[in-house]
Amino acid sequence: MIPQCLANLPFLQVLDMEMNKLYGSVPNTFSSMTFSTLNLNSNQLVGPLPKSLSNCRNLEVLNLGNDIIKDTFPHWLQTLSHLKVLVLRANKLHISIIKLKINRNPFPNLIIFDISCNDFSGPIPKFYAENFEAMKNVIPFFYDSVNATTKGIDITYAIIPTIFVSIDFSGNKFEGDIPNVIGELHAIIGLNLSHNKLTGAIPQSFGNLINIESMDLSSNMLTGRIPTELTNLNYLAVLNISQNHLEGAIARGEQFDTFSNDSYVGNYGLCGLPLSKNCNKISPPSTYSDEHEQKFGFCWQPVAIGGMVFGVGLGCFVLLIGKPQWLVSMVGGKPNSRRTRRMRPHERINQNQLLHM
Repeated sequence: MIPQCLANLPFLQVLDMEMNKLYGSVPNTFSSMTFSTLNLNSNQLVGPLPKSLSNCRNLEVLNLGNDIIKDTFPHWLQTLSHLKVLVLRANKLHISIIKLKINRNPFPNLIIFDISCNDFSGPIPKFYAENFEAMKNVIPFFYDSVNATTKGIDITYAIIPTIFVSIDFSGNKFEGDIPNVIGELHAIIGLNLSHNKLTGAIPQSFGNLINIESMDLSSNMLTGRIPTELTNLNYLAVLNISQNHLEGAIARGEQFDTFSNDSYVGNYGLCGLPLSKNCNKISPPSTYSDEHEQKFGFCWQPVAIGGMVFGVGLGCFVLLIGKPQWLVSMVGGKPNSRRTRRMRPHERINQNQLLHM
């Protein structure tokens, strides 16, 4: 169990107890703590979560992923104005988030929101996206160490020179349309809405996600055509819209010329390169496979194309593409050499900046 005596350390700034065999619940004595980081990822902790955590006014990073917490979404955390990273992935959280109480300005500084692999249902909570102010503007620096599995690659980063802004709602039971307002979160680099029950079209507003590098909308029930606006996403390195009901000609140009069949497989109405189906042929009616419902395997295995199965070290996540190679320790795998994107202007100077720190 987590010792209650930790509450007697009033000046403790970082509490990292990741990947142990801690059991029991999160102590409610943490309410008097002044720490900025609480990392209890990958233990055997159960819920519900103590509401006393909302009294940790300095908390910036909260990682309770990969535990056994059974509770509803802790909406009371939205009062923590300094919270930047919230990871609750792979627990037993449930119920529709939109049924819970919300504040006027929830999570104003949140830049990483990972609630993947739970049992949330109902519509995607667009009122949160409307208030994610920190995700609307690119912030130049946020330093911390991190372990991440993204784009099918296990990566360990030391000091991170650029911010990683991401939303991961994958592996739940969200349904309904994807909110257009997500397209206003211009700072997002990673977006994963895969393995849900989402319907409707891919929002044209996603063409405004000018910084996005990885987008996974796979294994839903999305319909309509691929918006041509997505071809304007110059940094998009990984796209997965497979296993949906999309139709029409695949958009071409820029990054879309680099994506393989894997990005589109399972959409029987799609045609054109890189698929072998000619757009002059009549497409058969699309079908919905039962494999869409089998999210368990997805939640516990890294997804090779576009899946963002996050493991937070102490802070933020970054993607491999364009980052200094001397900063990265790769555990396994290599990125697809065909997938390229334009280098961001600030990336050309990051290495020199760190060398002089």
